[in-house]
Amino acid sequence: MRYLLVEDNQELAEAVVNRIELDGHAVDHAGSLAEASDCLAAADYDLILLDVMLPDGDGRDFLAARRDVSETPVIVLTARSQISDRVGALDQGADDYITKPFDFSELEARCRAVLRRRGGAARNDVAVGRATFDMTNGTLAIGDEIIDLRNRELRLLEVFVRSKGGILSKAALMDRMFSYDAEITENAIEVYVGRLRKKLGHAGARIETVRGVGYRLHMS
Repeated sequence: MRYLLVEDNQELAEAVVNRIELDGHAVDHAGSLAEASDCLAAADYDLILLDVMLPDGDGRDFLAARRDVSETPVIVLTARSQISDRVGALDQGADDYITKPFDFSELEARCRAVLRRRGGAARNDVAVGRATFDMTNGTLAIGDEIIDLRNRELRLLEVFVRSKGGILSKAALMDRMFSYDAEITENAIEVYVGRLRKKLGHAGARIETVRGVGYRLHMS
């Protein structure tokens, strides 16, 4: 999945980016609302992590304006602990909020919950062929047997699952899985798809190549 972090505290931003990337997700960092606008104009994101107090404005005003044009889920990062501040953020369109300082495991859990709700799922585990894909723990298993997937393979599977049978081009997969500064080519996507396709074969699921268009996951 691809996240956008809008945060002007460089130390906190680096810590959040490192944590998200360790989990196999892509993340772009914007230190201001202007930079965030440039990122959003150039790419699609699965989730936005938005600070409230930024050098060039209030994140809540930015959020309210975004809600007129986009439904991309947003988690507000705020140092304000007053109930009125949190209620205000939710009323302006935030999907959730987390108060600074926060524990990274809580942030990750809130991200999963928001993405799950937006995907219309009540749980984080889904059937992929004969296997169960647990997006919380990052595991694909047939009964008690774990199918070994690397981080990028897990995230690729997650992108396919969330697409609900849609066709995804190589460019779309690159956009979902890698940040701006990643040096990646479409050939790498072919490699990741090939590895995942082989492993999913054990589960009775398959990735179809739609010639000239992209790939589609058949989960049953």
